[in-house]
Amino acid sequence: MGKRLLDLVAAGLGLVLLSPLLFGIALWIRFDSPGPALYRQERVGRFGRLFRIHKFRTMSQGGPNNTMQITVGADPRITRAGSVLRRLKLDELPQLWDVLVGDMSLVGPRPEVPKYVALYPDALRDKVLSVRPGMTDRASIEYREENELLAHAADPERTYIDVVMPAKLRYAAEYVDRRSMWADLRLIGATVQTLWLRRSAVDSTSRAPR
Repeated sequence: MGKRLLDLVAAGLGLVLLSPLLFGIALWIRFDSPGPALYRQERVGRFGRLFRIHKFRTMSQGGPNNTMQITVGADPRITRAGSVLRRLKLDELPQLWDVLVGDMSLVGPRPEVPKYVALYPDALRDKVLSVRPGMTDRASIEYREENELLAHAADPERTYIDVVMPAKLRYAAEYVDRRSMWADLRLIGATVQTLWLRRSAVDSTSRAPR
């Protein structure tokens, strides 16, 4: 109950207080390239229920076809506005609505597309999907530059499936086992630190005086 209350209060206040910024970003996207301001994609939520996640659109419409459901390096589909929004993670702000309606939480394992969830080991799938997916988690911090990492791989999708996804699942399982209100607040703080100070919260911890 405490976690859901935090989600409702934070998401509601966030949508109200950030409404001028959200409106400005939406206008920028519409002027920058043809197409809608928002982008929706099917993701797997709690208990395996499918939902539509909301993001600001960061890619051009009608661009080169890409069967992979990951972004790799300097993807030619990314717009000028989209490049900035992705770098600052502002494209994720519409997910405050997903938190408000109960499809997501502020903190929790990032929701994956059905294609990749189908590859989860059964035991981990049940554990990770036992909680609401979140706007941020430890994997979001550790793999903030994921698309650049995959850009250097000979086979980006294979690397994602064999290397990145298992690491994300380990973080997700660890979160489920140790979740608490305090842990959520720490992850929110670490996310803000990572986004605005542009350095890993883990690195910061490792450099702290002992």
